[in-house]
Amino acid sequence: MKNILERQRAAFLAELPVSVETRKDRLRRAIAMIADNAGRFCDALSEDFGHRSREQSMITDIAASVGPLKHALKHVGRWSRSERKPAMFPLGLLGGRAWIEYQPKGVVGIIAPWNFPVNLVMSPLAGVLAAGNRAMVKTSEFTPVVAALFEELAPRYFAPEELAFVSGGPEIGKAFAELPFDHLLFTGATGIAKHILHAAADNLVPVTLELGGKSPVVVGRSANVAQAAERVVMGKMLNAGQICLAPDYMLVPEEKEAEVIAGLTGAASAMYPTLLDNRDYTAVINDRHHARLHDWIEDARAKGAEVIAVNPANEDFASSNSRKMPLHIIRGATDDMTVMQEEIFGPVLPMRSYAHIDDAIAEVNRRDRPLALYYFGSDVAERRHVLDRTISGGVTLDDVIFHVSQEELPFGGIGPSGTGAYHGEAGFRTFSHARSIYKQARLDVAKLAGMKPPYGKATQATIKRQMK
Repeated sequence: MKNILERQRAAFLAELPVSVETRKDRLRRAIAMIADNAGRFCDALSEDFGHRSREQSMITDIAASVGPLKHALKHVGRWSRSERKPAMFPLGLLGGRAWIEYQPKGVVGIIAPWNFPVNLVMSPLAGVLAAGNRAMVKTSEFTPVVAALFEELAPRYFAPEELAFVSGGPEIGKAFAELPFDHLLFTGATGIAKHILHAAADNLVPVTLELGGKSPVVVGRSANVAQAAERVVMGKMLNAGQICLAPDYMLVPEEKEAEVIAGLTGAASAMYPTLLDNRDYTAVINDRHHARLHDWIEDARAKGAEVIAVNPANEDFASSNSRKMPLHIIRGATDDMTVMQEEIFGPVLPMRSYAHIDDAIAEVNRRDRPLALYYFGSDVAERRHVLDRTISGGVTLDDVIFHVSQEELPFGGIGPSGTGAYHGEAGFRTFSHARSIYKQARLDVAKLAGMKPPYGKATQATIKRQMK
């Protein structure tokens, strides 16, 4: 890995400056790598998951990779232009000029997760390549078939000095994070992110962290309950809930709790009338995560929660060797239950009720700041109140997850849910160095300003003007 990094950095320095056309060429090749091999990637994803909907993979990993790359291809010329800035008075009047140029940083490291192992490689690469960088990618050991496919295909589209993939377990991941990159992007769990930051610290590598947390759904009293329930189910059961942005728990008005549960049950049954043989429904990634989710459900049940498994066809999951799981609604979830302490990452949905909207807001605010917040309701004043009184990485109103698909919006968390942002122009800026440039006027500005000793009246006049 060190050798790859050294070769990429040497090639990067030899190439400077990186032209817009070169950046566009790399973006086109990245698009081709995914589009030309979409079927193979879908097959690899399904093999790694034990079953994954082909249509879902096309939406969430293939199209969702090509889209950001095409967006960057369209806009990179505008993003990369220098920006003129006003020179401070009176230097601008005297002929001084100031501007910003966006330079590539060099070699960017990307540590990708397993839940969307194509999209969460290629979407960051849109900004990385648009900014003129080279990249090294560490793929997840939980999706080895996808990782092997990337390693097979990348050399057909890119020289290793441009883009390289490495795979392996935790030791390889640790060594990768310790490399002296010019920037490092990690997408994954908050606990692992702490180790990533420690590893990067020795080389003072700037780090962008895309994490997760418990993203709440606040259902207002003015909400269309049937619509809200259907949209929450769609987001919660997509990829079997294995999404950093998945609705993690619901806060509903106490008098509407039964109606919301009925809406969730009906929506899940309509979308997934069967599960075990349903090609549209994805399996849990591995046995460890499958067992973890079952343990958390039993923990909630043992501590007094009502557990509602939405199993419309009454299928026998216990005797199946499939890792598919029905949606489990945890009614009456309490703080001592693991499902209210940890990010769930699966088809398990805790629910709590509130009497007043401020109670729901307090519930959100006493937890770590989430990656996303979702609010349903037509009450404009209440919506504004929720937005003003909470802090989260991003927000989708009257739906879930969709803000991540808006390339013109920066995507990122805050605090334990992440540091920094990317997507679209925000990604270009993240992976660029904003280089400040000032050109001095022809006049002897230092003398006019009294900055040259011996100090005198001109010096005092400058100080007086600056202190106004």
